[in-house]
Amino acid sequence: MLTLTSPVDTPLHRVAAGVKLGALAVFTLVLFQLTTPLTLSLALLGIIAVYLTGGMPFARHGARMLRPLWPFVALIALWHLWRDDLTAGTAILLRMTAAVAAANLVTMTTRLSDMISVLERLARPLSPLLPPRRLALAIALVIRFIPVLSERVGQLSQAYSARSPRKPGWRLAAPAALAALDDAEQVAQALRARGGTG
Repeated sequence: MLTLTSPVDTPLHRVAAGVKLGALAVFTLVLFQLTTPLTLSLALLGIIAVYLTGGMPFARHGARMLRPLWPFVALIALWHLWRDDLTAGTAILLRMTAAVAAANLVTMTTRLSDMISVLERLARPLSPLLPPRRLALAIALVIRFIPVLSERVGQLSQAYSARSPRKPGWRLAAPAALAALDDAEQVAQALRARGGTG
């Protein structure tokens, strides 16, 4: 599977995973309290400034990781244009972009093993119902599978476009679902071969 951790070393790579996840939770809570486009723009600019502390290559890589967000941005923008409610639409778009960019920043600067350790500690109170290791691993795998599935859909789209002049659209739903199931089965086999989740 692809890794989301950026190879470009930044000061954020040396911050503890628990601190970054806690800061992300606080930032997201504050973000949902902001209602005006101005305050949300300032929050987004703050996230961009943090990206830039890692240098331009790191910031460019972060921007590339946000590409899957653009279809949602376009859909929300068109809906609010049609409803003639630009202020609310702008606030939603800014909030969504800032939240996803902040989450992306954490995953780009945090190793999977560190994230699993933090999630495992947080899940300990649930141990009578669900083993913390399994829950932490499941959450981490979901995070890591997002770019894998995005790339797989891109490959399927290119393959379809090479065979047909029409846009693929909904026709990719079944192949993408089958590809996801195939990837999940391969990961499950790899985990079983290594002794399971512990």
